[in-house]
Amino acid sequence: MLTPLELEVAQLLVMTLRLEDAPDEIPPEEPLFVNGLGLDSIDALEIALAISKTYGFEIKSDDTENGRIFANLRALAGHVDRHRAR
Repeated sequence: MLTPLELEVAQLLVMTLRLEDAPDEIPPEEPLFVNGLGLDSIDALEIALAISKTYGFEIKSDDTENGRIFANLRALAGHVDRHRAR
């Protein structure tokens, strides 16, 4: 079951990447890249830009935490929760 923020971030992923998956059908702990949703590095850049525009903070491409941030929907939503402008 998705939290409200996880659902919101999933909706952003679906809209940004034009995914066929429904936002509420994205498992929160399934990997976003390779296996799982099968996203790639271009998708990561698009997600980072959408998050910047939507939540008011940047995910830098050289951040050593990116592997953890983009691990799955739950990790990404947690990062958004900790860094978004309130």
